[in-house]
Amino acid sequence: MNRYTAGAASLGLANYVKRHAGGGTPSIVIAHDSRTHSAPFAREAAQIFAAAGVKAYLFEALRPTPELSFAVRHLRATAGIVITASHNPRQYNGYKVSWSDGAQVIPPHDGGIIAEVRAITGAGQIKFAGFEEARRGGLIEIIGREVDEAYLQALDAQRLCRGLDASIPAGLRIVYSPLHGTGATLVPEALRRWGFTQVSLVEAQATPDGTFPTAPKPNPEERAAMELALAQAAREGADLVMATDPDADRIGIAVPNAQGEWILLNGNQTASLMAHFICTRLREEGRLPADGVIVKTIVTTELIAALCRHHGVACVDVLTGFKWIGAKIREWEEARAAGQPSQTFLFGGEESYGYLAGTHARDKDAVVCACVIAEMAAWAKSQGKTLLDLLDELFAACGVHIESLVSLEREGLAGLDQINAMMAKLRQAPPTAIAGVPAVALMDVDAGTRTDLVLRTTESVDLPKSNVLHFSLEGGGKVVARPSGTEPKIKFYFGATEGMLQKSQRRLPLAEKTRLVRELLTELEQDFVRLVE
Repeated sequence: MNRYTAGAASLGLANYVKRHAGGGTPSIVIAHDSRTHSAPFAREAAQIFAAAGVKAYLFEALRPTPELSFAVRHLRATAGIVITASHNPRQYNGYKVSWSDGAQVIPPHDGGIIAEVRAITGAGQIKFAGFEEARRGGLIEIIGREVDEAYLQALDAQRLCRGLDASIPAGLRIVYSPLHGTGATLVPEALRRWGFTQVSLVEAQATPDGTFPTAPKPNPEERAAMELALAQAAREGADLVMATDPDADRIGIAVPNAQGEWILLNGNQTASLMAHFICTRLREEGRLPADGVIVKTIVTTELIAALCRHHGVACVDVLTGFKWIGAKIREWEEARAAGQPSQTFLFGGEESYGYLAGTHARDKDAVVCACVIAEMAAWAKSQGKTLLDLLDELFAACGVHIESLVSLEREGLAGLDQINAMMAKLRQAPPTAIAGVPAVALMDVDAGTRTDLVLRTTESVDLPKSNVLHFSLEGGGKVVARPSGTEPKIKFYFGATEGMLQKSQRRLPLAEKTRLVRELLTELEQDFVRLVE
């Protein structure tokens, strides 16, 4: 991204919101992360908006993406942008747009904005208002601590152990790293307000720095990015390690096992634990709503669906991408406002380490999730348990579920042809079994159909069209295939479950069942890749 592409995006967005803002002056909230050029891109966006007659609310300094999502609704703005490339390496940057509900744009707004951007044909069309002049005229307003405070107060509503002994959070020892990003602005303060007094910051990664000197890939999914935090946790005898990516919408966590080895929990495990904890605590306090719902993406673990059945709450699947979770929240809010049947959103999660508890934001929120995860770990510790123990208990109650992701890279136009050929092959001759496990259904999201492969019946599915194939396997397993939208690769998501084991195997001890499910998962991976190549 350069000055021209960023400027064209800003002018195109300004032109679009002026046509769709309704009455009054349209407004856009602007945030940015710690990347080298993010701050000047954000400042220039404010000047372009002002020149176009759109009011800009510009954060005084870097802020997390979820706070931008909150601020759009808090300030009743028409839209919001955040200049960030999230968890990607330092050479990248990006321009993320949210609509008036604080969620990332979906149709028709995404296509409409892109059309306006493409209508910009030269740099001469992009005009910049004088920054100070626009401030004096009210078209640029600097925001900061007052929005921070409102956001932190909104997070407080998500506390689940408020009535328990105050010594419970105070007894948890946490090591936290913002990975040189925006998390340092709010995560430590949020944890302090929730009662966590033993929070140790990884100082080498605490200063915002777009070159990411200690984490070239600032992605909390990867162990390499967590190594400094893990080493510090081992020295300090911590109970929990947490790290947020540069724009603080994703979070990775680690806990020690009984042997003192630090175990990183993946996105499926963390999402499942959070969903289970939220439902458990709400039920214990008599606050679990009868119309409660948890939302996950179709590639995320089916353990969440199983635990929803266990707790008696609904589980809704959406396409990959958190924008679709945000869209569901808006759909239910609008239905409730119109007096129509609705549901109460409890939690949303995706396997790629993005989660949301509450509706204060409409995007992944690592700030509130850091607090909920810490509260969950403290609650477990007060019972002599760890998050690994809670995961074992969840497996015992809802069955062992283990997932994996396999990506095949195919470069260039020839690679694109190969990827398209793989998807075409799966559509034209879908496998009847994978690693000997019968395939019982195939959902073709692009065609909008779900075919029962046993009964040979087909029904429609209520999902936006997308090039995704979802195979349901006997016993609750699944395989999902989809081309990446941003990289030259095709992705295969695998899920194996205890229900796929033989009856005699399901009676084995948990550790043995877990080993067998892992072996089955490996067999699924190997056989499916062999089938498509």
